[in-house]
Amino acid sequence: MPETRLRADAAALMPELRDLRRILHRRPETGFALPRTRAVVVAALDGLGLQITTGPDDFTSVVAVLHGSLPGPSVLIRADMDALRIDECTGLPFASEVPGAMHACGHDLHTAALVGAARLLSARRDEIRGSVVFMFEPGEEAGGGARRMIDDGVLTAGGTRVTAAYGIHVLPGVSGVFSTRRGALMAGANTLTVRVIGRGGHGSRPHQAVDPVPAAAEIVLALHAFATRRFSPFDPVTLSVTKMRASDVVNVIPDEASLGVTIRTLSTRSVDVLADELPVLVEGIAAAHGCRGEAEFRAVYPVTVNDPTAATYALTVLGDLFGPARVEELEHPAMASEDFSYVLNEVPGAFIFLGATPEGTDPATAEMNHSPRAIFDDGVLGEQSAALAALALSHLGASADRD
Repeated sequence: MPETRLRADAAALMPELRDLRRILHRRPETGFALPRTRAVVVAALDGLGLQITTGPDDFTSVVAVLHGSLPGPSVLIRADMDALRIDECTGLPFASEVPGAMHACGHDLHTAALVGAARLLSARRDEIRGSVVFMFEPGEEAGGGARRMIDDGVLTAGGTRVTAAYGIHVLPGVSGVFSTRRGALMAGANTLTVRVIGRGGHGSRPHQAVDPVPAAAEIVLALHAFATRRFSPFDPVTLSVTKMRASDVVNVIPDEASLGVTIRTLSTRSVDVLADELPVLVEGIAAAHGCRGEAEFRAVYPVTVNDPTAATYALTVLGDLFGPARVEELEHPAMASEDFSYVLNEVPGAFIFLGATPEGTDPATAEMNHSPRAIFDDGVLGEQSAALAALALSHLGASADRD
């Protein structure tokens, strides 16, 4: 049956995909400019008969298009390529050789798996009615690589606008288990930057200064209370003050104090309330202390929302491919964020998680994505490639059936 053949072909690619993943892991690059990574990806796609377009040196995207032998719609499958600015502490034999850079979020697996999907689908060109767009994205961690690729035309790279989009992201969990949900899957990301301006002085004479530190401390407490009291528990907001800065000298009252805040949301209504009310809160508390408060709210990523039909369809396709025990419908969204949200704002589709905790490690206690000790099992690469290929093939087949 076709599912068995696809999985067998993917398994045969495993040594090649593992080597590719480990090359990427050893030499990670961060941000929008990933010249080595781009070169590795383009070389890995060579000979597959794809139409390849690369971005400029300051934004090293790769878009590859596979045109099937018969006309039809287009579907997009995506991988992000960038690493994080983290010093790796895994001790792996293929650990990062680049100080201050690490593939701590699994993007090296995503990239290798999408190359694998391109190989699987290229071998099936005669079966494909339509086109597959392979989206290799830089700058997911840096703030919106997907948005720029959309602006650069990735959604129409196949000649017609894609009718669906899919992506798979590894995370701690039982290795090889796919999970997703209909509707909101991941939170929107927002930031708040706060400045409290007073008048500095000597630490021994606070009455002759206007100390911004107590005002900043009160703002921290008020922000956390705001998040828990202003929003419904059925439309939650998570808020964490992650940066605080005041004086660098122990006996100096500073002129100003600053805060950095990360905020996660699951609705546009929450974003609107935060944008309107947080500056008022900050300014009011600062004024009560005789200081001036400034607050800049910024919406970074929108909520990642799966199309309900596409999410259900993805679970069905993956269940048929791997068996029902290997798929799970999630009850709740995750409060992390993802810029594939920009793609899903434009076209229906689904984002899917894949458990990749190595054997012998408890998924419940495994290091999370973004940890300098995060380790992901590259044994999932073949099935990750097969899953992406199956989603593309099944969508084009279903689209053809509807036509």
